[in-house]
Amino acid sequence: MIERTSENDVENGNVIPVTLDANFFFERAVRSLDRFQYDKALKNFRKAVEYEPENPVNHCNMAGILSEMGKYEASNDILTHVLEEIDPSMTECHFYMANNYANMESFEEAERSLVTYLQEDASGEFMAESEELMELLQYELNRPAPLVRIRSREGVVEHDRARSLLEEGKFPQAVALLEEIVQNIPDFLAAHNNLALAYFYMGRFAKAKECLGEVLAQDPGNLHALCNMAIFLQYAGDREQLEGLVRMLEATVPFHQEHVFKMATTMGILGKHRTAYGHFRRLLKDEEVGGDASLYHYCAAAASNSGLESEAVRCWQLAAKLDPESAVPKFFLSQLQLAQAEGRPLPPVSYNYQLPFQEQLKQWKNNMGSFSEEVRNNPLLRASFFWALRYGDSSTKLQVTEALRWIGDDEMSEVLKGISEQEPLQETALLGLQRLIGGAPEENTIQRAVQEPVVPIHKGPPEWKEDWQRVIDHTAAVMDRRYDAVLKKDAELLWKQFISRLYPDVPLFRHTAGWCAALEYLTAKLHGHPLTYREAAQRYGVSVSMVSRYARRIHQVCGFPQDGAAADILPPFTENI
Repeated sequence: MIERTSENDVENGNVIPVTLDANFFFERAVRSLDRFQYDKALKNFRKAVEYEPENPVNHCNMAGILSEMGKYEASNDILTHVLEEIDPSMTECHFYMANNYANMESFEEAERSLVTYLQEDASGEFMAESEELMELLQYELNRPAPLVRIRSREGVVEHDRARSLLEEGKFPQAVALLEEIVQNIPDFLAAHNNLALAYFYMGRFAKAKECLGEVLAQDPGNLHALCNMAIFLQYAGDREQLEGLVRMLEATVPFHQEHVFKMATTMGILGKHRTAYGHFRRLLKDEEVGGDASLYHYCAAAASNSGLESEAVRCWQLAAKLDPESAVPKFFLSQLQLAQAEGRPLPPVSYNYQLPFQEQLKQWKNNMGSFSEEVRNNPLLRASFFWALRYGDSSTKLQVTEALRWIGDDEMSEVLKGISEQEPLQETALLGLQRLIGGAPEENTIQRAVQEPVVPIHKGPPEWKEDWQRVIDHTAAVMDRRYDAVLKKDAELLWKQFISRLYPDVPLFRHTAGWCAALEYLTAKLHGHPLTYREAAQRYGVSVSMVSRYARRIHQVCGFPQDGAAADILPPFTENI
């Protein structure tokens, strides 16, 4: 490792070290690549290879640039070196070589490389591209390709069905099918990744992380698994692991469309909006997907959340032109124009291509028949409702639960059973279950169901102590006239959940004001209200560090995102095969 500094800097005592290592040159190469400066990108990738000659990814990056420059033979020489000398398990090199041979019109060689890839690759990462290339080779060679055993096609029909169920929000059915697939085919990594997503959307976080662990044990560089793990770590509040993983992902520039989209959506969910914006812009340059109105909305959301308002306006205008019947781009354009007129920033925008949740509920409030029909027929909407039930604020959860109890199907019944264990949803969920299972019950039946719940909630403290109640009372008094009754009630529920999860190991709360400040801070954030640690500290007369420390503690115990914008209701972006 070399550190280069200026003599003037040394004399002045201002030493600014520049670390010359593989990562330094990799980042320079990526910047050149973003500017389509292939010569510079190649030069820097070569330097990265010099510093880490045993890292196959650096070699493949160099081969990819050479291929883009039309130097196919040189690209194949590097890919052959990777397979023979560095990492024979990088089966994707055979696919890259097949493409290079096809571009050189060496179709026999292209076919041999492609057949080898299909026989050896376990994940089927480039299966769709392989099928297209095989059709081209059959046409050029005027004969069918030799029969091969395609490892990644095992279980493919079942996996496609499970993926569809997952994207439709039918998580229990998807889990049942995916569990069967991974049991029969343990190396089917795409199925493991999608099973992890299904567990996550059902709130089974431990099982979700277990699935990803199995994927990363077999393929430590699996991009889908790494992106999913980052999202899981964020919702678990594991900042230490998350920061390292996010740094690595931010330095990664995927080449393939699916990987770029996965990275873009992941960065958006993680709140790295400027990085997400860069990836979405790359996708918009692709002719295959550049005409998709939803993609322009994603880019607009990333731009707006990054403070790039003029770019957000441009993207929403294009989305409105591509999809004139949709109310989504028009709604956000009007909201942005209103915010600009009032001299304030637009609140965080969801990447989901639909109206904000509260706006939808307003429109459907007086038309439940239309609402029921749309929820049944719109898988994206169903998925977003389930997501809101898991991660929305308390007010949204209650409204959604009340609405979903009118959708009388088995899937909704199962979802409501799952959430009936959660406070403060228990009463509403049980009422919904009564409607689904036995029609509209009489009042006394409902009351019994609420008073004697079928699904027991976790047991809390048998006796509520005075110092615990003091936190609720003081917080409510300070929040009075600043927030409505819903927020004050949510603060109380959050504190009760915190105590209940700590019990019986509840500590003595010596600094009441500090816990009150943390409680108000978290409640405000969950509802999207702008409140800083410093402002909360000033209201309660405590230090900023105390508010931050206590808020982190409540966050760790209760397990919800501190940033209200982080609970985006993006539908599950599943992995293809």
